[in-house]
Amino acid sequence: MPTDHKTLTPDLLARMDAYWRAANYLAVGQIYLGENPLLRRPLALADVKPMLLGHWGTTPGQNFIYVHLNRVIKKYDLNMIYVSGPGHGGPAVVGNTYLEGTYSEVYPDISRDVEGLQKLFRQFSFPGGIPSHASPECPGSIHEGGELGYSLSHSFGAAFDNPDLIVACIVGDGEAETGPLATAWHSNKFLDPMTDGAVLPILHLNGYKIANPTLLARITREELDQLLRGYGWTPLFVEGSDPALMHEAMATALDDSVEQICKIQQEARASGHAVRPRWPMIVLDSPKGWTGPKEVDGLQIEGTFRAHQVPIKDPATHPGHLALLDDWLRSYRAEELFDEQGRLIPELAELAPIGTRRMGANPHANGGQLLRDLHLPDFREYAFKVPEPGVPGIGDTIVLGMFLRDVMKWNEGQRNFRVFGPDETLSNGLGALFEFTPRQWDAATVEGDEFLEPTGRVMEMLSEHQCEGWLEGYLLTGRHGLFNCYEAFIHIVDSMFNQHAKWLKVTSTIPWRRNIASLNYLLASHVWRQDHNGFTHQDPGFIDHVVNKKAEITRVYLPPDSNCLLSVMDHCLRSRHYVNVVVAGKHPAPQWLTMDAAVKHCIKGIGIWEWASNEGDEAPDVVMACCGDVPTLETLAAVSILREHLPTLKIRVVNVVDLMRLQPQSEHPHGLIDADFDALFTKDKPVIFAFHGYPWLVHRLSYRRCNHGNIHVRGYKEEGTITTPFDMTVLNDLDRFHLAMDVVDRLPQTGDRGLALKRKLQGKLMEHKKHIRLHGQDMPEIRNWRWEAAPA
Repeated sequence: MPTDHKTLTPDLLARMDAYWRAANYLAVGQIYLGENPLLRRPLALADVKPMLLGHWGTTPGQNFIYVHLNRVIKKYDLNMIYVSGPGHGGPAVVGNTYLEGTYSEVYPDISRDVEGLQKLFRQFSFPGGIPSHASPECPGSIHEGGELGYSLSHSFGAAFDNPDLIVACIVGDGEAETGPLATAWHSNKFLDPMTDGAVLPILHLNGYKIANPTLLARITREELDQLLRGYGWTPLFVEGSDPALMHEAMATALDDSVEQICKIQQEARASGHAVRPRWPMIVLDSPKGWTGPKEVDGLQIEGTFRAHQVPIKDPATHPGHLALLDDWLRSYRAEELFDEQGRLIPELAELAPIGTRRMGANPHANGGQLLRDLHLPDFREYAFKVPEPGVPGIGDTIVLGMFLRDVMKWNEGQRNFRVFGPDETLSNGLGALFEFTPRQWDAATVEGDEFLEPTGRVMEMLSEHQCEGWLEGYLLTGRHGLFNCYEAFIHIVDSMFNQHAKWLKVTSTIPWRRNIASLNYLLASHVWRQDHNGFTHQDPGFIDHVVNKKAEITRVYLPPDSNCLLSVMDHCLRSRHYVNVVVAGKHPAPQWLTMDAAVKHCIKGIGIWEWASNEGDEAPDVVMACCGDVPTLETLAAVSILREHLPTLKIRVVNVVDLMRLQPQSEHPHGLIDADFDALFTKDKPVIFAFHGYPWLVHRLSYRRCNHGNIHVRGYKEEGTITTPFDMTVLNDLDRFHLAMDVVDRLPQTGDRGLALKRKLQGKLMEHKKHIRLHGQDMPEIRNWRWEAAPA
């Protein structure tokens, strides 16, 4: 990048290069050394770790970026955080946060001296130590990078509603081949320069993945430039391998980028009007494993895929490798960089920012420090009136939408709550949100568009990955949010949820990490009401995936009606450091509980519905359990059939809102002790359990219970098509007729009357099939069914 004006003075360039050498030395030391951290005696095999783990290839480029970001932070007094997208870039962020002092502040035993250096090196990728990623243990990190593809989405989530924050996002060129990352370049169409911060992507183009070249490195420079410009960016290229020339080029590119960002923001904020800008980005084209061994055993290392992990393998079994490692380490001239005590010399240490301007100490990278409680209206004020059980509802999520609308309104001043979803906010019944706020959208609009403005609180893009990543970045930097999605397609972010849950689990054990707001999922358009979309849209398995995670992190709620949904969501929005999954319906459905009853029921999470039971003071003959809105409806309809035809049968109805109540308390903090479980489900009576999801999950959660052998679960068994709502339950044997027949089958004392009822219900199933094929809708007795109170 030729220029007549030098951005760096010779002295500053020399000191920055020395700082870079120090960071590179620390990186190599982390991968290789267990002893002798500053090589103050000849390197011996005993100094080298017995098992060499880590990734060198991306590290020197990231060190290069970090030292240059430190310079612009100081020059422009920037509020900046660093997101490391390339996989296994841990040596870079750990080393740089150590050099700037943050690491020793949060881990005082990793002191800034020779002893601390040895501990720093020894802990890396070592049993009882730290991972090789930019892990939660590393200060300044909001993104681990173990699984690739999410760095840019996380970065934009961090920038939303943080107008003075710049997120430097280092995108690996291997990472850039993932679908989520390729999609995330479009995030620039959703960033408002008036109210949001900025993201500065730095594409780290070093040419190789583990064993292959990267695509972006093997297309022409013209094609790459056109690609990035087509995404809406203005790319600045920094290319080469000569350190002196690259330092000057990088400094110039960063100054240009920061000044462009500041100009865009200043003009938008001064005018109060923003035309979508072309934000700057940098492409850093440097050798893989830069400054590392050029050749080992006759094979080229630097600039090839062989630099990706550990360039010099096992010195104990490879003659000459110890000398190669010694030469490599000494090439950084550590004796010039660290004083006698092992501290970075003052003229280099002063290159780092101070206080919270250090990227490792920025509070946005420890979002719990900035977290403020939401101002929440009283959810009881949004109650759906239920004068008697079974009154028709308008759709549970529609009721919830009015509450969420006012959550938005009540928190407009502190701008710390957003709703995210893949183009489904209206479809999922949350249209009330648009009475207060539009979708945020910075691309073009045309006449007839609805709810699109540069500034809004609803974020929609038809990519579950993007929405999940935005929300995670938003939460990790100290805000609150909700992700609404079709139940079947939340699976698209299974692995993203998995990584976030792991982050929560690990950070909960790190004293200096502060708890963040919970990741809240609202899964609507669920399996039992996807009859019109068919088999592709029918899958309740996300909750199975969620319960695999640590019990102290995950919560699953299946409210049976709108008042329970309001109570549950209020609880979720107040919670911290959980993943809350809430499954709710959007279609008109019967409502069962008054608000007072719903609150009490949700606090307990599970309970007997006395108004639907007829056991009195005696033991029941059968327990009819239900979890989920449609299973609850079908269970109560089955109870009404049994009550009519077998009036002497004593039935107990148990409804489950908090799924984790089924587990023993030893397995989950919400679990019931055995005595309480037995009090609900008995020790020896048949239990017919109608469940929203796959039946095996209930068995898995309750297998240790005394009465588990008597629990018979009906749920989704992977049967579906385009059909009627009721036929979806029939296809999976979850309908009222099958549930009632299950009772007869398990209660021989019903005798001839039971057998007669079973024959009648089998006839009803045949009648149902004929009716829907002839009329295209469910029978009137199904569509118009209402719960009736038992006669006194």
